[in-house]
This record gives sequence, C-alpha cells and structure tokens, in this order.
Amino acid sequence: MTDRLPKSVLVAGAILGLLILAYAAFSRPWYFTSQTYLGGLLLLEFLVVALWLYRHVYFPVVIVSFILAGVDLPVGAFWTALRWVFLAVGAFAGFFIVLKERGHHFGLFHAVALFSVLFALVSAAVSRYPSVALLKVLSLFLLFFYGATGARLAVIGREKRFFNGLLIGCEIFVAVVGVLHLAGVEAMGSANSLGAVMGVVCAPLLLWGVLLGDEPFVQRRRWVLYVACMFLAFMSHARAGLAAALLSSGLLCLALRKYKLAIEGSIVILIVVAATAIFQPEVITSLFSSVVYKGGDQELGVLASRKSPWRAAVDNIHDHPWFGTGLGTTANGADVEEETRKFSSSMNVTAENGSSYLAILSGVGVFGVLPFALLLILLLGMVFRTLNWMRKYGIAAHPAVPLAMVIVAGLAHAGFEDWLFAPGYYVCVFFWSLAFVLADVAPGRVSGLAPRWHAKPTRQPVGAVAPSQ
Repeated sequence: MTDRLPKSVLVAGAILGLLILAYAAFSRPWYFTSQTYLGGLLLLEFLVVALWLYRHVYFPVVIVSFILAGVDLPVGAFWTALRWVFLAVGAFAGFFIVLKERGHHFGLFHAVALFSVLFALVSAAVSRYPSVALLKVLSLFLLFFYGATGARLAVIGREKRFFNGLLIGCEIFVAVVGVLHLAGVEAMGSANSLGAVMGVVCAPLLLWGVLLGDEPFVQRRRWVLYVACMFLAFMSHARAGLAAALLSSGLLCLALRKYKLAIEGSIVILIVVAATAIFQPEVITSLFSSVVYKGGDQELGVLASRKSPWRAAVDNIHDHPWFGTGLGTTANGADVEEETRKFSSSMNVTAENGSSYLAILSGVGVFGVLPFALLLILLLGMVFRTLNWMRKYGIAAHPAVPLAMVIVAGLAHAGFEDWLFAPGYYVCVFFWSLAFVLADVAPGRVSGLAPRWHAKPTRQPVGAVAPSQ
C-alpha cells in the first residue's frame, strides 16, 4: 500500500500526527495517564499498522483475535468484543482494496453466500428474539464479507508465503497448546473445542506439510507435531474431532496415492491399541466408555449423547418449519440482554442442536436453508474437483490441497457439533475464510486471478514443490 502514496503525503501525515499528539499532551495530559486511553491509543496504532501491512499480517491478526476471545485464559474477556472490530475493519478495508484493484472475480459462490445472509435476515425479522438473531446475521455477514475480500487478498498472488506462514503458525499453536496441556492448563476451554481445532485445522495442515517434502529436519519436526496433534485430539475424548482428523488424514494419503503411508499409519494405531489392551486392559475399557459412549449407558447406543439435542432441534423445526426460530436462537431462549451486550454466543439463547446442519435448519427454516444448502453443495463440488486433481496427478504442492482437506474435516465435524454457522467461534472464522479462498484456487475454476503457487499437471513425486508460474 505504501508504494501508491507519495512520500510527501507520508511525511506530512507523520508530522501532522506528531503535532496532534503534542497538542493533546499539553492541553489534556490526563489522557496519557489513563490506562483506558493509553490502551485505546496502542490498539489504534496496532490497527493502523495491521492495515498498512494488510496482505501480510491482517489475516493472522483476525484469526488470533478470535482465538484469544475463545480461550479459557485471562485475556479472553478483553477480546470478546474487540474481535468484531478487527473483523469489520478488515472486511471493509478489503472491500475498498478489491474495488480499487478491479481484478478480482466474484461468481456464483459469492452470490449464494450473499443470498444466505439475506434469507437469514428474513428469518431474524420474524424471530421471537429479533435483536439477538439480527446480531447473529450481522456477524455472519461480516464473516462472509471478510472471506470474500480480505481473506482472498491475503492469499492470491502470495500463495507460497501464505501457506508457509500458515504451517509455521499451526506448528507453534500445537506446540503451545501441547505444553499447556502437559502443565494441566486447558487453554481451549473445553474438550470439544480442543478436539475441533486439532481435528479440523491442525491435523490436515500438518500432515500436508509433511507430504510437501521439505528438509529432513523440517519433516521430522512436522511429524512430531502431527503426532502431538493426534494425541491432543485423542486426549480430548471428542469423537467428532478425532474422526475428522482421521478422515482428513486418510483421505489426503489416499488422494495423493500414498497408500504405504496410510497402511503404516493404520498398523501403528492397531499396534498401540493391541499393546495397551494386553498390558493395561483397564485403560482400553475406560477409554472405550469415555470416547465411544461418552460415559453413558452402552445399551443406549453410540449416539445416545446426541439424541436429546437432535430431538430438541427436530421439535424446533416442527414448530417453526418455514422461517425457523432465528439464526443462532431457540424458541425458548433467555438472557437476551446479556447476549446483546456481549455480541457472543450464550448457552441460554443460542441453539445447541448437536449438529450444524440441524442448527441451521432450525434457525432459518426450510425456506431460509435453501441458499445455505446450495452454498455447501458448491463447496463440496470444489472439494471433489480438488480430490480428482490430486488423484490424477498425485501432487501435494497446490494451494487447493490443504484447503480441501480442512473443508472435508470441517464438514464432517460439523455434522456432530454446532459451529459451522456460528461466526463467534474461531474454527468457523478460519473455515469460511479458507472456503472463500478455495473458490479462487480450486482446480478447474475459471477466475479473474490464477494461483501463482500452482503445481503443473505433470507426473512428478508428491514431495516436489512446483515452481512459480
């Protein structure tokens, strides 16, 4: 952005800013002794720097702000409302950059995303709690708006740098969470959140990083962190997260024709389970009960813990079939004032239906769910095109490969957890940001900008990194 501004304008702006600060320091010195004002000033400066380096740093800033708001640490409360500021500013800044450059493609996927928000708005208007539902719709709009503008700007034209940074960030995240877990600190707040972030995000990305074929030290490091990621997913006892990790990992190996790796991984798992069953059978029995049956009565079946929320969702759909109860709300919500103040998810108001698909059907009804269903169908189409491309050429070094794996893991996990259309959740923000990027880089996609980090369709080893176009 700096190369488009004359140096005289930059110098004049810097001098003017210093003069304003000097005047404020002499005329209103109490502003500079207040922690609130100083914190606000530092935050404003940070936001300006992030906008200045928009393509390079704003995407990680948005993701980190949502993660900090969701973790069970003292910093969480500070970021609860602030994350929306970063998301809104990033969305509108990205929109103005896209308008100025006039080279970005908007197609059917983006139009359907817009119609999804509009249909959700209609549902919110007839909701029993319209203020809460409207805030949910606004947050969904900001997420889709940022995904269609800012998230794409962070990737297109700088794919290699973006995904290298994404891998490094994922490695650091798993290492930090693993160390905190060993220290007895559950940073993610709940076992389901730990399982979701490890199974949906970290596992497919780290395994993809291993298959890229890098320096031996880097590959060994990623293998260690991938094993740590799977261990954390298992220790969370979150069945959906563990299933998403295994599904995306297995599908990645099969699509890239890494059959030997898939077989070796399965054998290692079987050996570990068999050895544990022989030497410590009580551990297997305990884990089988806590993971498979979630500590419930085994006679009720594997999905016994899901039946109650699923039944409640079906009842809501039956009572409000056409327009639903409002996005993210239930028919008998409570504590609406707190929900409006925090602009975040509340167990008393938001829908907890045990499935994102039942939740969206319950929230917007049969009429309103149509664009959401079409949006997911288009997303699945991109995934299938990517899988076919991977199967045909066996190349990992394509930007659509990690995106498709995260989407597969997310869609599978969302069938058992309600987060896919909950924009306050960091996994939701990450998922839809990558989904809008996949709309640009999926193989066979005709778009205004072709990916520069792109594996040419030649029969070369999976580990070979393709040259830049």
